Amino acid sequence: MELTAIIVEDEANSREILRNYLAKYCNGVKLLGEAADIEQGLAQIKKHNPDLVFLDVEMPFGNAFDLLDKIPERNFETIFVTAYNQYAIDALNHHAAYYLMKPINIDELIKAVDYVKDIKEKENALEGQVLQTAPIRAEGKITLPQQDGFQVLEVGDIYFCKADDNYTEIYLEKKKIVVSKTLKYFEDALKPYPFARIHKSYLVNVSEVVKYKKGKGGSVILSNGKELSVSASKKADLLSFFQ
Repeated sequence: MELTAIIVEDEANSREILRNYLAKYCNGVKLLGEAADIEQGLAQIKKHNPDLVFLDVEMPFGNAFDLLDKIPERNFETIFVTAYNQYAIDALNHHAAYYLMKPINIDELIKAVDYVKDIKEKENALEGQVLQTAPIRAEGKITLPQQDGFQVLEVGDIYFCKADDNYTEIYLEKKKIVVSKTLKYFEDALKPYPFARIHKSYLVNVSEVVKYKKGKGGSVILSNGKELSVSASKKADLLSFFQ
């Protein structure tokens, strides 16, 4: 598929390098515009509604996060291109699809663009559909440690798990169980089953997902009507479950 894109970067030389790399090494990327600060960037995004924004962090009159905060609902993916690695966590929290360090490594740039293409293709195919998952139902049991012993639970009865510091909330059809284990513990324990880590806070039973909604990170709707956020870095893992 073809991706439409804009570059938001205050340094003209950096814009030129990225523009040339995209033209030479990234087939299927149509550059619609460029901007040198966040106000210009915001205007370009509103004008072109791109699939992808290449975004520097430090710019005049604000930074990349200020720009993204002005667009609470967005359908484009973001690739950060910056000389500063200390912003990586903030970038992930703002649903960045990829984080590239300057000077740009061409192989990493190609990988980042291919990642976004894959995400967009799957999103476009799945948006608004009643989803058909590869697995039918998670079959098996899991043991939940408790203060007075343990509880055996059917894996297929779990809708999703939610992180709560060093505890995990396990959501069933009509009740919630709190267990003194981290979400990472359950992510590892449920690896043999169709569960996807869709967010730093959520581990979802993919068999219960009935709809996917695009957005800055996207979201899923479960069969019980619950809607959960999907982080950009976790989209590929989730969408790989669907046909």
